[in-house]
Amino acid sequence: MKKLKLIIQIPCFNEEKTLQIALKALPRAIAGVDLVEWLIIDDGSTDKTVDVAQANGVDHVVHFSKNRGLAKGFMAGLDACIELGADVIVNTDADNQYNADDIPALIEPILEGQADIVIGVRSFKDIDHFSPLKKMLQKAGSRVVRMVSKTGIKDATSGFRAMSREAAMRLNVFNDYTYTLETIIQAGQKNMAITSVPIRTNAYLRPSRLIKSIPSYIRKSIVTIVRIFVVYKPFRFFMFLGLLLFLSGFGIALRFIYFYLTEGGGGHIQSLILASILLGIGFQTILVAFLADLQAVNRRLMENIQYRLKKMGGNQKD
Repeated sequence: MKKLKLIIQIPCFNEEKTLQIALKALPRAIAGVDLVEWLIIDDGSTDKTVDVAQANGVDHVVHFSKNRGLAKGFMAGLDACIELGADVIVNTDADNQYNADDIPALIEPILEGQADIVIGVRSFKDIDHFSPLKKMLQKAGSRVVRMVSKTGIKDATSGFRAMSREAAMRLNVFNDYTYTLETIIQAGQKNMAITSVPIRTNAYLRPSRLIKSIPSYIRKSIVTIVRIFVVYKPFRFFMFLGLLLFLSGFGIALRFIYFYLTEGGGGHIQSLILASILLGIGFQTILVAFLADLQAVNRRLMENIQYRLKKMGGNQKD
């Protein structure tokens, strides 16, 4: 009988000061799991992150020669965990933000066959180092993700999450900034069973690497959310934009016709030009909506092929 393997992965970039604390809190035995292994993704660290990891019993290290960002590190970790035969994968942070004692609760819905992906939901009111603005932005981002993914996840930016092997093989992240929002949207669109459990957080050890400043965070969050709509809801996004432009042009054209019939149209030629431009751009954007929808279908087909190749590779090793 095949043993059930859990791999806990931690993306790391220059984490020598906090990694030891995070690793010491990780479990080596969990009820319902036969093997528990640890893996770090060294995202081009220039300090002693890898030395600290190895000195504290990390089983596997994925190494990048240069920093490639959190999203790339997360996906590289998933690929490595799949390659190593993980049945369940837990992702957590190197800054010890999340309470490792909650890992059993995090993986329980997967072990019971009730979920493919489980997100650990933080209690924002209990996180003192989150400013009111940051809490508001986190909640706003989660609200957008719920709308696009049609899931009920209340903490979409939480990095403390567990997933089954099958779910990990189906995920792809195109965003270079972060993986958190996109993976939930993919799970929703691919009809995976995704749920959440309340989790605890630990004391604050260092500032967030993703949020260097509130203006930067707002800008990147807006770009991420817009990109999510473009990638995962292309028809709706471009059709809405195209109709908005087209109807604006049509309204201005009606205005010109009214003045043309009542006043001879004198002095309103600018309205005619603007209407023509808006109608033309709107019509072209509507055409783009159909082309983007075809591209989305093609992407889904390619993802299915990729999943089958990963599945075949895993079956051959078994």
